[in-house]
Amino acid sequence: MKDPVRLAVLRLDGFDRDVALPSYATAGAAGADLRANFPDGAGVTLDPGARVLVPTGLALAVPEGFEVQIRPRSGLALKHGITLPNSPGTIDSDYRGPLGIIVMNAGQEPFHIAHGDRIAQMVLAPVVQARMDEVETLDETARGAGGFGSTGRG
Repeated sequence: MKDPVRLAVLRLDGFDRDVALPSYATAGAAGADLRANFPDGAGVTLDPGARVLVPTGLALAVPEGFEVQIRPRSGLALKHGITLPNSPGTIDSDYRGPLGIIVMNAGQEPFHIAHGDRIAQMVLAPVVQARMDEVETLDETARGAGGFGSTGRG
């Protein structure tokens, strides 16, 4: 395995320094778990259909040429309907503010997010920026303009 890319993580003042930094649960994990870090330590209960910005108590310095993608945790989504409505969220390489996670309860029951709970995962990914070239027409393909299920089922 080649050397990992360095991702600078800053703990913000006023947050619990004992809450674990983002970490990979297994050697093959693509996403590092992010934890809720409430300044008052109380957590929050999310009613069905509600959403909230959950603080992590962290800020990141994402290296140039990369982004951090914020994604739901599959176990929370399957068991409780807890998801991220803007998934994947993007943390750009030039953002240095607090890392907050927009969490939504798409389930049927209220869900409590406790201080220190793993609430999302982050994936460091390379970014390629495009040069936009305005054209008069696009090249033809077999699919053409078909979308939204046009390729069939199965």
